[in-house]
Amino acid sequence: MASPLFPTSLVGSYPQPDWLIDRARLAGRFPPRVRARELWRVDPEYLEQAQRDATRLAIADQLEAGLDIITDGEIARESYSNAFATALDGVDIDNPGTALDRSGHPNPVPRIVGPISRRHPVGLAALAFLRAQAGEGKAVKATVPGPFTMAQQAQNDYYPSVEAAAYGYAEAVRDEIMDLFAAGADIVQVDEPYLQARPEAAREFGVGVLNAALDGIAGLTAVHLCFGYAAIIHERPSGYSFLPELAGAVASQISIETAQSELDCGVLAGLADAGKTIILGVLNLGDPAVETAEAVADRVRRALPYVPAGQLVLAPDCGMKYLPRESALGKLRAMTAAAAKLRAEQH
Repeated sequence: MASPLFPTSLVGSYPQPDWLIDRARLAGRFPPRVRARELWRVDPEYLEQAQRDATRLAIADQLEAGLDIITDGEIARESYSNAFATALDGVDIDNPGTALDRSGHPNPVPRIVGPISRRHPVGLAALAFLRAQAGEGKAVKATVPGPFTMAQQAQNDYYPSVEAAAYGYAEAVRDEIMDLFAAGADIVQVDEPYLQARPEAAREFGVGVLNAALDGIAGLTAVHLCFGYAAIIHERPSGYSFLPELAGAVASQISIETAQSELDCGVLAGLADAGKTIILGVLNLGDPAVETAEAVADRVRRALPYVPAGQLVLAPDCGMKYLPRESALGKLRAMTAAAAKLRAEQH
């Protein structure tokens, strides 16, 4: 499927409606690693129906804003990782363990009690619904949590090491990715924010685990790193603790944030030279105010000395789930307007 210059996309999540989920409770806690059904406002009998209706709205907003690549907005998820992580064999979710979140605070997490395996596909129904709603001619992207990150977000009571647990997760992620591509996903994004949050361990086995999850995968894959949700992690470092190493990853696209951190884009040159497309975070999610198209375009221009225009995708810094919906939609419109400006400048 042909893609325009400077294609636009979400990273993953989009704001969930207040009638669907208790957004105040969601924002007032760390992202759930185990199930958190108490967050949903809808009776369990009608929850799936309500989630699909809300997903229609999220997809409609993306189409109205003019995005080139569409996601389901992760509307039916309590967090980016827990829906998949709690659907696996080998983890006890009824008797959770504890692990430190990237903020340094303890959080309830799945407890690994046996070999990790995927008992059934997790995201196929959501992908089918996304494909049907996005319509003809639109690329669609599915997202899955990465094996390195899930191993960091678990209490390991089975494997000899966290590294061994991560490779166990990698096999489950690989099975899921293969099924997603077979079912029609155009792009699958692996969310690995803990490569940034745990750089020492990432340098030991992060790329190896990621590549194991992508071994033999023929479709277009991306890996997302960030500094955490701006609504929860307020401090933004000026640079990534783990990024150049991803030149050795087999993923075709690397998704990063630059707007909130005002990242020095010179660090992207090595990734571009390695042939990676950069999904460039250009929307500041720490401020609900909607940027102008020119401000967004300026953030892209900072990267152009280091990354060819044909190797850039424009996106928010991270998932948008904590923003007001009106703000999120306005920011997406600004991003697509910036893309149009930049395309005109290239001709």
